[in-house]
Amino acid sequence: MLTKLDQLLIRTHNGLIQGYVQNGVRTWKAIPYAEPPVGERRFRKPLPARPWTGVRSGDMTVPLAPQRVNPTGGAFRLKRDQIPQSEDCLYVNVWAPDEPAPQPLPVMVWIHGGAFVTGGGGLPIYDGSELARRGGLIVVSLSYRLGPLGFTHFSPFSGETEDGFVSNAGLLDQIEALRWVKHNIAAFGGDPQQVTVFGESAGSMSIAALLAMPAAQGLFTRAIMQSGASQAISDSHGRLLTKGLLDILGIPEDQLERMQEVPAEDILRAADELKQAAGASAVMLFQPVVDGKLLPVTPLEAVAAGSAAGIEIIIGTNRDEGALFIPEGMPMLTKEQNARAYTAVTGSKEAASWIEAYPATVEGQRQAMTELFFWRSALQFAEAQLPHAAVWMYRYDYAMVPGDPLLGTAFHSAEIPFVFNNLDLLAGAGMPVNEEMRGVAERMQEAWTSFAKRGQPSTPSLPWPAYDAEERWTMVFGAHSEVTRDPDADKRRMLTGGSDRRTT
Repeated sequence: MLTKLDQLLIRTHNGLIQGYVQNGVRTWKAIPYAEPPVGERRFRKPLPARPWTGVRSGDMTVPLAPQRVNPTGGAFRLKRDQIPQSEDCLYVNVWAPDEPAPQPLPVMVWIHGGAFVTGGGGLPIYDGSELARRGGLIVVSLSYRLGPLGFTHFSPFSGETEDGFVSNAGLLDQIEALRWVKHNIAAFGGDPQQVTVFGESAGSMSIAALLAMPAAQGLFTRAIMQSGASQAISDSHGRLLTKGLLDILGIPEDQLERMQEVPAEDILRAADELKQAAGASAVMLFQPVVDGKLLPVTPLEAVAAGSAAGIEIIIGTNRDEGALFIPEGMPMLTKEQNARAYTAVTGSKEAASWIEAYPATVEGQRQAMTELFFWRSALQFAEAQLPHAAVWMYRYDYAMVPGDPLLGTAFHSAEIPFVFNNLDLLAGAGMPVNEEMRGVAERMQEAWTSFAKRGQPSTPSLPWPAYDAEERWTMVFGAHSEVTRDPDADKRRMLTGGSDRRTT
């Protein structure tokens, strides 16, 4: 019979790693899934991690990829300026129930958000202990390269060499991490044939891209997409941004190898300068790019054509996404700047007329961002996947602190501590936590884990029918969660050009 110590010592394909028990859950942190992308590996595709000798400790901290950090701690007041940063950031964390199960357990793999420029899989808000313990499954979080180090469109400038500079390096990191899961998760008690990816914002947009990438096929079976859908820039746009970055750094296109000698801080500073030059209407400069190879077409086009056939998805948005980005007192963009920004992010020429419907006030512009950028893209993605697999739609409406300018809204990212049920972390940061909030967390977590285990999120306490083109059932999470038929139908038709096919 295995002892508790034996259950914590895991043999991966790369070597032995010693875990520990935290919050009643077996935990292994900072497991390398790829070679460090430093020196000659910077800007190149990730290679599998090299084997190590002896026993690796599983209680180390995963460093953040180089990034700018909000010193206030953001909406949840969780400061991260004391977490080390390093280009050597390609690691996974694993959480498993305290007692090994007789059968392999389903696996949930978290891909963090942060506009492709901030965040990390090792942040405390993404701790998978409660999800693993209460859900009875394996949870994995991964980190990947960000910003100019992870999403500069280098492949057109590096020739056809097998190991040249790449585009979409951050997405390639995610694929390599999922390959690690496929090859190693059985040793932790997980089922490599039952892997659900879930992510928020840029993490959800990453999942949209993975669903479109041939290299990611077969690495996961289900997907949960929180506040993010198809998002990518064109090859020509990516080339312009890369040229701009190289110009700021004073590096000719035919001398890319010099980029390996530039300090990471200088590259981040050049990216800041590039964003400033792009102007107020600029959207994410660093994001997935349609390179014609790794990402052949936009995720929306690929999914509509069946690239994700058979993969069930949950997809949804928060009621007040824009509240996080447009604070009280923020100067409003001009009419022309707004038109350019929303035309760029939606890819639709109609956006210039849509934005006219929203008042030039903080509340009006918050609503515009929520509906034009987040909700519209989620609706389009759901429609694209419907012919190929089951889809469930949700909207998160819960406000944590009624009356608070931000916490009194269902802002972008507000659902994360509820999905992970990490409300105690918020309480420790001085935020009020009550039983109503814990009830919302339990309902969301039960739905997410039910989906990972059984391929559908409906639970005995919260029935959740699938989304379809007639009824458009949508789960609305709030103090009293319930399913709603086709919420805001008239606006939905305006944004998507869809017709109401429901018969009465």
